[in-house]
Amino acid sequence: MAITLPAGMQITAPIKPEWESILTTEALEFVAKLHRAFEPRRQELLKARIARQARIDAGEMPDFLPETKAVREGDWKIAPLPKALENRRVEITGPVEAKMIINAFNSGADSYMTDFEDSNSPKWDNQIQGQVNLYKAIRRELSFKNEAGKEYKLNDKIATLQIRPRGWHLDEKHVTVDGQRVSGGIFDFGLVFFHNAKEQIARGAGPFFYLPKMESHLEARLWNDIFVMAQDHIGLPQGTIKATVLVETVLATFEMEEILYELRNHSAGLNAGRWDYIFSCIKKFKKNKDFCLAQRGAITMEVPFMRAYALALVKACHKRGAPAMGGMSALIPIKGDPVANEKALAGIRHDKTRDANDGFDGGWVAHPGLVSIAQEEFQKVLGDRPNQWDKQRTDTFGPKDWLNFQPEQPITETGLRNNINVGIHYLGSWLAGNGCVPIHNLMEDAATAEISRSQVWQWVVSPKGILDDGRKVTAEMVRPMIAEELAKVKATVTAQGEDTATYDQAAVIFDKMSLTPEYPEFLTLPLYEAME
Repeated sequence: MAITLPAGMQITAPIKPEWESILTTEALEFVAKLHRAFEPRRQELLKARIARQARIDAGEMPDFLPETKAVREGDWKIAPLPKALENRRVEITGPVEAKMIINAFNSGADSYMTDFEDSNSPKWDNQIQGQVNLYKAIRRELSFKNEAGKEYKLNDKIATLQIRPRGWHLDEKHVTVDGQRVSGGIFDFGLVFFHNAKEQIARGAGPFFYLPKMESHLEARLWNDIFVMAQDHIGLPQGTIKATVLVETVLATFEMEEILYELRNHSAGLNAGRWDYIFSCIKKFKKNKDFCLAQRGAITMEVPFMRAYALALVKACHKRGAPAMGGMSALIPIKGDPVANEKALAGIRHDKTRDANDGFDGGWVAHPGLVSIAQEEFQKVLGDRPNQWDKQRTDTFGPKDWLNFQPEQPITETGLRNNINVGIHYLGSWLAGNGCVPIHNLMEDAATAEISRSQVWQWVVSPKGILDDGRKVTAEMVRPMIAEELAKVKATVTAQGEDTATYDQAAVIFDKMSLTPEYPEFLTLPLYEAME
């Protein structure tokens, strides 16, 4: 198919006829406009991340910014929310695949965060077909029929849509403007906003977004400026866009009020993105000899540093009239094992009970079967209220709380092998085009895969990386385990009737990413380069 590209733009991937409604000249001109206006700032901010990391590697510890003290001490609130975002007790999330979109919209959740990022493998087909799927879903035209002939259609009442574009660190390698790759986030946002914002408003909702992986208020300012230009471009009033920021990096914790302030006309609050947060802690303090976290299962929301982060988020949001959204437990319903299933559901209930009692205004689930449990727990606490902004926390939190990384034990051989197994399994699935995978009765995405490989790397390099039986974790210990766990993963995948073609490559990548001397910042960056 021949489409007319804007001057200076190139697309190096195949374009299917059914994508014509998305890859229009006007929409691509909008993407190019955003790129030319804001790409230099994105690159500056990515360089600032590298410089900040170098200072942390040299021993600097994060703290509140003195230059933004007036923002933290000022008397201000975010702009009022539209009616469609007033009640968000339960939000469900998942990738932009047709069946998932329909099931999530129909799940009974108040809100659905559709994901171009962590739970989506960013193959070109996935990204553009995802745009097509959302275009149709917003217009109530999306349907899906599986191989058995079962048809999926949207209900009359569906969840409010929120969309997560890719983070600032990710490119869209198939699209260049003036010879430079376009930001994945700008590409995702630009297309979905251009085509759908007015349609969403006409249907009683609006252009609502989730913004991932930010490390500073300056990164939030960049998004805010993009929103201003975008609204002007298509003729929407300023403040029409609303965005929730995932606080999923340890550095963003020190700037939560500043992030709300930068987006105050477009803010829909903050979310406690727990899995990426744990990954961020490992990544940021990887060269600190005193830092070494226990295995993933021991790092719950109840451990002190995670609890302090969550409560501080509630405090910051409610102080500023903003929704505080709880994170997602990775537990999912378990078919065929009533005892294990009951335990998983009890875990979900515990998670949502804690969040509701702590003051969160809602929380995430990963599966439609969990919506009712989460609804029940928030209903008990909120009653008829849309939020808990009347619950103003008076606790004080800071570096001593957020940087107190405990526990350091246990680290067991079982925990080590689980990280290897999950890492290989997820990577193999991601390379095959699936970015959201149930593994060992947990819903895994890129964030949990990042924890898996990062913990293995950390335990090898840290003097504290010692198993509970006294053995030091070493590359020589890990490498045979990679081969053994690969065999287990391939046996599991084969039993499920799936192709194992990508799993050998996944094991090679896991070896490289977890045992290389220099820690790779993001697992998905080299993976994406190797992908079609």
